[in-house]
Amino acid sequence: MAHSGLPRLRVKGFTLIELLVAIGLMALMAALSWRGLDGMTRAQTQMRQHSDAVLTLQAGLAQWGADLDALATQPNTPSLDWDGRALRLLRASTATPGEGLRVVAWSRRTIDGAGQWLRWQSPPLTTRAELQLAWQQAALWGQNPSEDARTREVRVAALDQWQIFYFRDNAWSNPLSSAGATSAPQAATAALIPDGVRLELTLSAGQAINGRVTRDWVRPTLGSGK
Repeated sequence: MAHSGLPRLRVKGFTLIELLVAIGLMALMAALSWRGLDGMTRAQTQMRQHSDAVLTLQAGLAQWGADLDALATQPNTPSLDWDGRALRLLRASTATPGEGLRVVAWSRRTIDGAGQWLRWQSPPLTTRAELQLAWQQAALWGQNPSEDARTREVRVAALDQWQIFYFRDNAWSNPLSSAGATSAPQAATAALIPDGVRLELTLSAGQAINGRVTRDWVRPTLGSGK
């Protein structure tokens, strides 16, 4: 007696062309996904760099204002001086009372082919001899800094150029011009602190922040700084 056999199932597989097409589509999707992730990473990096640059500049401008707010006076000793390259000032310590005075200087210098806005600060000063020496060191740092002087400087921002103006006699003027200079009798009675100091920065192009920034400081006895 003959027995009929069960029908044989035939499993259809993928052809070589179908496999190649599937692999190509997977590779394309992987490449598109990688580009998307790479773009997100780049955007996050740029945002972080921009945020860091903003915070650094804000901290630098805040320090600039704090230095001027803490200006100190000493007999026969300048409190503020601008020589065209560096702004030197004598300031009291507000963080640690009784610490003594410090000489602070701000300047611009080209470092590794790019202009940089810099701040220099002396150690605490307790004697007139130390004060006079630090004042001279600050001037030398603004012109041709030694390796030792560089260790006391801090980079603030990339800077193309900067300018300083004093507010005296109801007008802004260049401290180096005849209009901005103090008269001989005034200069002899200790450095005359101007009613205001204007800072104009031209930040380097290609940075997170660029263009011109202006900061006006008003002597606290006349009003709050801006």
